[in-house]
Amino acid sequence: MTREELHFSIRLLLRAPDSRALAHIVRSTHPSDLADALSSLSHDQVRDFLQIMDPEPRAAVISYLPQQAQDKLLRGLPRDALIALFERLPADDRADLFNRLSSEARDRLLPALAKAEREDILRLASYPDDTVGSVTTSDYVHVSPDLSVADALAHVRSTAPDKETIYVIYVLDASNRLVGTLSLRELVLADEQRVVGELMRRDPVFARAHWPRAQASELIRRYGLLALPVIDGSDRMIGIVTVDDAMEIEKADDATQLARFGGAGTLGGPDLDLVNSSISTMLRTRLFWLVMLTVFGIITSTFVAAQEEILSKAIVLAAFIAPIVDMGGNTGSQSATLVIRAMALGQLRLRWRDVWFVIKRELPVAAALGIVIALLEVVLAWFSKGVGLDVLAVVGLSMLACTALGGIIGALLPFAARRVGTDPATLSSPLITSIMDLVGVMIYFGFAYAFMGDLLIGAVG
Repeated sequence: MTREELHFSIRLLLRAPDSRALAHIVRSTHPSDLADALSSLSHDQVRDFLQIMDPEPRAAVISYLPQQAQDKLLRGLPRDALIALFERLPADDRADLFNRLSSEARDRLLPALAKAEREDILRLASYPDDTVGSVTTSDYVHVSPDLSVADALAHVRSTAPDKETIYVIYVLDASNRLVGTLSLRELVLADEQRVVGELMRRDPVFARAHWPRAQASELIRRYGLLALPVIDGSDRMIGIVTVDDAMEIEKADDATQLARFGGAGTLGGPDLDLVNSSISTMLRTRLFWLVMLTVFGIITSTFVAAQEEILSKAIVLAAFIAPIVDMGGNTGSQSATLVIRAMALGQLRLRWRDVWFVIKRELPVAAALGIVIALLEVVLAWFSKGVGLDVLAVVGLSMLACTALGGIIGALLPFAARRVGTDPATLSSPLITSIMDLVGVMIYFGFAYAFMGDLLIGAVG
């Protein structure tokens, strides 16, 4: 069924509910595609459509809806429907939703849930949003190392319907500590008389619940895992992070870094979203960065204004300010982007060995770029403006210094951000450019004093 056909069928069902047609749509359409189709409808239409669905598929569709749409739906759900939803949602999704409920809604919900579900929600909901524990699901299959293969298979069959994934089976001791893992394939193919403890792989890769959630996705990617076990501070296993959760983490983190590096990201709290963020939030966040850039701009313009007499005696110098300072900012942004990407991929860490590696890699590249761009600028300046050799020397050396220095500064700033405990992505491209603008004009007029001093004596008081 195409997207247009799905939209048409949903609107038709809203006007004339048909249980058989609805069952066909639910059976033949992935919940993610249904959620995507519902995103084009009004809130009332989404609510009405979900109300005619059975509880099981309804929960699946809601889990794929955007956060803002979920929150709006939850506020309007009656208590019985809310309870039914939480009983059917995946463990990690219901913990996220629970954290976003009002205190009154939480108080109404918890007493109605089974004890095991209640304890599971409270445990997973207790972890901060940026930790591994916040994206952990408790829907996993585990067995004892003392079980025979036949008993373990029987246990898997009896518990599998309620689990998110069964391809990896976790082996836990009596204290719920992770002692090994076993694939479903290995279990199915093994002799039924053998013991699980003999087959399992010991010392499995795991994550701790309090680690940053990006570490979970990094481990899943590095070791090619379908799911990553998560343990708490007492070394007890609390759940798993699945590969689809890792993809969502990386997608969210990529969006965050893009927004921040573009100067449209928040320093704390939820990231800006063009569709879901309020106008006041977007205004406040973007204004913060623009105010900072304005301050840098005033400092730079004040320095340039102080060179009024210099410029009046060599007015042609003013023509080269913009390209020279812009080149430093552009080169710095390029270098910072490469270093931040390498950090995100786990290739670089905050250690002197990696800092020195980046300097050795960036210095010859930045110097070569500076030489090429400086020569090009000198040639173009000679043919387009016919300036003298003294001006060409100032322009060429300034372009060389700004380009090379911009590359080095841009490459080192992410390490400085890590050193002070800040996400390197918060070093927005406009901020790097503004820093290099100020450095660039200082370099430019420094060379101007050095090569054209006979014109500039007494120009600045």
